[in-house]
Amino acid sequence: MNIFKIKINFEEADHQSVELPIAEGESVLDVCLDNGIELQHNCGGVCGCSTCHVYINKGMDNIQEISDKEEDFIDRAVNPRINSRLGCQSVVIDGDIEVTLPDQSQFLGH
Repeated sequence: MNIFKIKINFEEADHQSVELPIAEGESVLDVCLDNGIELQHNCGGVCGCSTCHVYINKGMDNIQEISDKEEDFIDRAVNPRINSRLGCQSVVIDGDIEVTLPDQSQFLGH
C-alpha cells in the first residue's frame, strides 16, 4: 500500500492548513474523519448527498474518476466549481493531492 500526502486548506479564516498522510484507496472524507477535521457527510459517505463537497486544488489525476452519480450530486452542492468533488468519492489512486474544504458553518445544525 502506497502512502501519499494530502494538504487540506479551509475556507474558514480561523482554520490553519494541515498536511496529512493519505493511503492509496483512502478517501478525503476518511482522512478528515480520522483526524478530527469536520466535513459534513449526511448520507454517511455513500454518495447519497452533497454535504461532503470539496474543491480539488491539485492532484485531480491522482484520484478516481468522477461518476455520473457524483456529478449529479455536485450540481446540488453549495457553490460548485469546475474542481468540485465529493469527499467520499475522492479516493486516492496515485500521488499527492491538495483540497479546500468549503465553510462548514453553512450547514444546519452546525
